[in-house]
Amino acid sequence: MAGALVLLGALATGCGGSKGSSGSDKTTGVTITVALATEPPPQASIDAFTKSTGITVKWTNTDWDSLQTKIAAAATAKTYFADATDVDWSRVGQLGKLNWFYPMENYLDTKALAGEMPQLPSFSSNGHVIGIPYDASFLVTTVNKKLFTKAGISTMPTTMDEYNADLKQLKSKNVVQYPLNIPFAAAEGLSTYWYQTTAAFGGTILDGSGKPQFATPESPGYRAAQWMVDAIKQGLVPPGNINVADSQGQQTLMAKGVVASTFADYSGNVGSLYSVPASSTVVDQVAYLSTPGAGGAGPNMSNPDGIGIPRQAKYPAAAAKFIDWFTSAQNQADFAGASGPDKVMPGYFLPSRLAGMAELTQKGKLIGGQQLADMLKNSAKPVFPEGAPSWYPEFSKSVYTSLHAAATGSMSVDDAIRAMAGTANRLSS
Repeated sequence: MAGALVLLGALATGCGGSKGSSGSDKTTGVTITVALATEPPPQASIDAFTKSTGITVKWTNTDWDSLQTKIAAAATAKTYFADATDVDWSRVGQLGKLNWFYPMENYLDTKALAGEMPQLPSFSSNGHVIGIPYDASFLVTTVNKKLFTKAGISTMPTTMDEYNADLKQLKSKNVVQYPLNIPFAAAEGLSTYWYQTTAAFGGTILDGSGKPQFATPESPGYRAAQWMVDAIKQGLVPPGNINVADSQGQQTLMAKGVVASTFADYSGNVGSLYSVPASSTVVDQVAYLSTPGAGGAGPNMSNPDGIGIPRQAKYPAAAAKFIDWFTSAQNQADFAGASGPDKVMPGYFLPSRLAGMAELTQKGKLIGGQQLADMLKNSAKPVFPEGAPSWYPEFSKSVYTSLHAAATGSMSVDDAIRAMAGTANRLSS
């Protein structure tokens, strides 16, 4: 998931499509450094890769914010940091503009991958693919079916109007005091929650030129912001959520049965959090719901993690071989548990490849697998169809600070929207 740290540095020089000359083309007998904000695959899996390729892997696990700082510092100074590292969906515009990563189409058949990886378009910038998604991450709606049933709700909502009515019924029936989880802390999770809600109301955030599509009261983005703020003011959202971040709300509210629904939840949470007895008191109660929309099921906004090759990589060709292996369908399925615990990669939940998702689902290793597979294939859409703008972090900061202020009452929704739209207009000019 993305934070909102602004990358520093000036535009790099050089042709965007060139492989460059600073790295070696050697693909055997070399050691590459892979730096990601996650634990590595099992050592036995990495050893098997080394045995088959002659490429030794040195894995570095760094927290997300620190990793972005290191990527920026190394690229700005044009010094070596890693051979393969994180490309977050929200940084694609920046990284592409700054020319800090090699185009992946120079090393892998990205056209073939596009049919197998629905979220690959999120990693395209200026005609180049600068990262390969290694997991599938998109926003979903989750509901505690036991609580909905207790409130007398037998048919799950398919529209925003029905969803809102059900939330009010959960509250009026005293099933839960606060039925809805919205993370109103001033952080990235609030921005992405609004993006998902805007999409549900039938809208987009920015046009292809970066101009705001949410500035008028009748626009879906404006209505989404109003709905979110109204929800906390009307007592549908716990008052304490004003300082609750996304993962915190999922772990302490949704997983404990304090709330009955999270409108923009993480894909994979039902199996990895809500159905795990050690972390949840609502085991077997929470399910995915096709996201309620304006007139039926809405889209699911994508926020995947990717991996790419920095321009200063020592062994870019070897790094490409690793990325090809790391993102293969079989390995993705294994990392997510399809072949038993010995091959599981800690913290890895959903394959980015349809074939990997299919294997995981067929083996019964993914709760809600068929729903998630259908969403990945058919309804997972990029937040910004034209690619995240290079100034995304500053825009996101304006979004989450303004929405947080509106939720606290220190700013009206209209003023919050004006501030957000003003930021987008200024940055896109």
